[in-house]
Amino acid sequence: MEKYISDISVIVVFSAVLSWLAIISRQPLIIGYLVCGALIGPWGFKLVKDVSFVNAVSQLGIILLLFHAGLVLHPRRLKQLFRPTALITSGQSLLVWAGVFLLALVFGYSLKSGIIIGLTMIFSSTILVVKLIPTTTLHHQRMGAFAIAILIAQDIIAVGFLALISGTGHPLWLLVKGMLLAAAALAFEHFLLRKIMRRIQHYHEVLFLMALGWGLGLALAAHLIGFSPEAAAFIAGVALAREPLALFLSEGLKQFRDFFLVFFFFVLGAQFNFGQAGAIIIPALILSLAVMAIKMFSFETLFRLVGETKKFSREAGIRLSQSSEFALIIAAALFGLGHIDGRTWQMIQMVTIFTMVMSSYLVVFIYPTPLGAEGLQKV
Repeated sequence: MEKYISDISVIVVFSAVLSWLAIISRQPLIIGYLVCGALIGPWGFKLVKDVSFVNAVSQLGIILLLFHAGLVLHPRRLKQLFRPTALITSGQSLLVWAGVFLLALVFGYSLKSGIIIGLTMIFSSTILVVKLIPTTTLHHQRMGAFAIAILIAQDIIAVGFLALISGTGHPLWLLVKGMLLAAAALAFEHFLLRKIMRRIQHYHEVLFLMALGWGLGLALAAHLIGFSPEAAAFIAGVALAREPLALFLSEGLKQFRDFFLVFFFFVLGAQFNFGQAGAIIIPALILSLAVMAIKMFSFETLFRLVGETKKFSREAGIRLSQSSEFALIIAAALFGLGHIDGRTWQMIQMVTIFTMVMSSYLVVFIYPTPLGAEGLQKV
């Protein structure tokens, strides 16, 4: 236990110092967290040698992120976005997979490895996209609603892949579980939770505790029935979004969410192996730029096809241009089962990290965001 407390303390201290340095040097805060993981993690100075516990803590941040995202997205809005979201998600997935697959073959990867690299690159980062979208204007609320709807669709596809890989269940059965869980959550919120929260709305401490208990409780229930806890947390947030208290709760939970997300970005940076990076860094950079370019083009084109403006479509393409944490999860599962070799696994890791870093710079410096722009403006 003392080791875990020591690891957490070291991470918080170094993250605080490096985030401060990121602000005064006019860099996105996420860069500070990633550098922290690379410097003091297992491949750096080894101040934190084992990141398994930290990774478990970071999962709580992901659950809170999706719960918070659901809190500002009314179910009616999700329903309205279903048709255009389905078209955009399927179209960009096909374009990105085909482009990345062909590039992987050019770099000498086998047919199987090329298919897998292409598949892992079709997803965008739920954590990064949601964290970098403010909710202060109607434009941002619309952008956030569209982005979250696409990301949730991608997450469902990713969960289906993981189910096939791990053999935990058929994707259709997972979909049924999700629909049943959503129906149960909406009913529980309408008939019981709503009344409880209105009775305690003047006791803010209890109100926030009740909201957290609802989100984490549904995530736990999902885990017990073999469904995604992250998706369940999003469902819990959407169910609660029908309440007038939802926006108040979302503002109060932001700092709590952001604290746990520091550990996610630390773990991501800690996975960067300096020793193995040199051999494939140039191909990884080229592939990273190609992934971002293909995603920007495909998202912008498909958003225009569903009737959005050129400006809105271009912004959506930039915000959704990175690879996803699901790329790492799927690739790690495939590597553990022997379906891909170490070189392919390292390439997916590096492309994911590079695209997250580059897209963070693009978003923070082109579009004002709470994560970077506010701090930069004060320097």
